[in-house]
Parts: sequence; structure tokens; C-alpha cells
Amino acid sequence: MYTVARSWAPDVQVLQLKSIPMQEVEAAPGKAGAWQATFVSSSRNRARSYTYSVVEGEGNLHKGTFAGPEQSWNPRAKQTPFLMAAVKVDSVAAYEAALKRSAEYVKKNPDMPVNFLLEGGEFPNPAWRVIWGTSVGTSNYSIFVDASIGNYLRTMR
Repeated sequence: MYTVARSWAPDVQVLQLKSIPMQEVEAAPGKAGAWQATFVSSSRNRARSYTYSVVEGEGNLHKGTFAGPEQSWNPRAKQTPFLMAAVKVDSVAAYEAALKRSAEYVKKNPDMPVNFLLEGGEFPNPAWRVIWGTSVGTSNYSIFVDASIGNYLRTMR
């Protein structure tokens, strides 16, 4: 998605990346069947979301990478965009780091779905949020992992 987004705006930065659960794709630790990334361009003051899916799916998901419409973007918003080069830890490694701190929770909730959110702003480096549950709003447990070095940052309950 990043390569396609750079063709939209050369100064593109990542604002957010999140996993999209798909019934058509069996979940694997640290992986998802589809992802949605929101990129921003400071020179344009615009944002644009892209999706990537491994298969055709519900909710207008198509196999491959697809761009959504441009939207206005306010650089003073709470979320902070970051350079793609700052992300050195992928979702699989973030899941493994979060799992080390979550053995007891996972044992009590073995069938809980896991989702991923990558954002900047709250910590010095971008951070993965490994979410046990269907969304941030409905989850009662998640772990933040530094996306640059892979260290545990914080637990949210």
C-alpha cells in the first residue's frame, strides 16, 4: 500500500494501519486477511485510505491494493503521522512481544480474536496496539509494542 500511496503523494506518511478481520481467511498469529492504511500528505493537507486484501471479501474489499477517496486532513490532530522507515517491527513480531505479557489473559480467553492497530502520537516511536477483541472500543485488554524496536510499552485494560 505504501508504494501505491507514494504515487499519490511523494511526501506521504503513515497515519494509521489496522487489520481487518475476514471470515474468508483463517486467522494466524500476527496476520490478517486484509489491512487498511491511512496515509497523509503535508504538502496537500489531505489524507487517503488504502485497503489490501488477500481475497475478495465483504464490505467492498477487493483482492489486492485499492485506494479510497482523498479527504481533508488537519496536521494538528491527535494522531501523529510517521515515516514508514520508522516501522522495523512487523505485526507478527508485535504479536509475539505482546503474547509474552499476555499468557494469563490468553489462557482465560483462548478464542478471543486478535486485531492490530499501528499509530503514532502517544509514544516517541510509532506503536502497535495488539487488541484482544473485535475492536478498540469493545476490547478489555490490549498491549502496546514499540514498532521501531519491539519493546513492550503498556497494557490497557
